[in-house]
Parts: sequence; structure tokens; C-alpha cells
Amino acid sequence: MNIKNYIRDIQDFPKEGILFKDITPLLNNPEARTNCLKILVDSLKGQKIDKVVGAESRGFFFGMLLAQELNAGFIPVRKPKKLPFETISASYELEYGFDSLEMHTDAIKNGDRVLVHDDVLATGGTAKAVCELVEKLGGEIVQCNFLMELSFLNGREKIKDHPIFSAITY
Repeated sequence: MNIKNYIRDIQDFPKEGILFKDITPLLNNPEARTNCLKILVDSLKGQKIDKVVGAESRGFFFGMLLAQELNAGFIPVRKPKKLPFETISASYELEYGFDSLEMHTDAIKNGDRVLVHDDVLATGGTAKAVCELVEKLGGEIVQCNFLMELSFLNGREKIKDHPIFSAITY
């Protein structure tokens, strides 16, 4: 099964000139979703994972499934002021300006083996910020794991010090 067949292209979303990769057809198909999860899990080659960190918001979908499959905790990383407890934050650059992400301060213990997951690796800003949060709390990043990678945006360069896996590359 080719999971690329379940990714829909949406032209000019969210703004003109962007070709958006829509994963909702993949999420809607149980067989494709299960196959994709298997690909993501198999990339870990039996490594022990204590926590899966999912980036808001599309990283939550497979992040939770990965945590369940790996018998690991799940940690949501969210936009500012969305988490109710004490947080740490990391900023990252957008095309026009900056944004930041937050994680609870008690989410990771020193030495936890962490899988960082998001739906797409594009420019790498989000992934880099998530990695900074994990490492600030003492976590060891086992892998940065993505459903898809837009390789022409060179996001790998920002997280090249960590193992990287993408189920699909464009």
C-alpha cells in the first residue's frame, strides 16, 4: 500500500502559492492509517521510548497512536497559553515573524528517551523548537519522526544532530 495515495493536495491553502498536503484522507482510512503507523513504529527498530512528544496540532493524531503502540507517555506541545500548568517555551521563525511553543515543565524527566513526532517536516522551525524543549528538560531524543517531509524546504538542516525519519518524502 502506498500511503502517498492517501495524501490530498490542496492548492493555495492556507494562502496563495502554497500547495497544502492534506492528511485527512489518510486519517479517514483505517487500513492506510494502520499501515502508516506500522511504518512509523518500524523505523524505531525496537528502541525503548519513554515519551512521545506531539506538536500541535496535527502531530497529535499519530503522536497518540505512537504512544499507545510503544506503551509510552504522550506529551502535547502547544501554542502559548493553551496548557494549564507551569510551562517552558521555545520560539521559532516563521516566514513572516516568530511564534513559540510550550510544554509542561513536569512532562519529561532527566534521561527520558523521547520520540518527537509531527505530521510534516517543512522548514524545520517547529521541530527545532520542540527538540529544544525536550532537551531543556533533560530528555534524550531518540528520533524526530514525521509522516511526511517536504525535502525542498531543507528542514532537516535545523535538526540534523538528531536521527530523522519520514514515512513519505516529497
